[in-house]
Amino acid sequence: MVKTKDLRAMSIDELEAKLLENKKEQFNLRIQQSTGQLQNTAVLRKVRREIAKINTLIAERKKNS
Repeated sequence: MVKTKDLRAMSIDELEAKLLENKKEQFNLRIQQSTGQLQNTAVLRKVRREIAKINTLIAERKKNS
């Protein structure tokens, strides 16, 4: 889990790369959950929230530039 302070230090390109990485991780976690392999379901929530943080920062940057 990346802190918001660290995300703010990233450029838009880095944020978009991190977003893609998190979406892939979310997909893999959803597959694990559907097959019954996922033990800690709280990880899904953390990844979903991190995706939301990144989307918010990208929107802020695009609005301000």
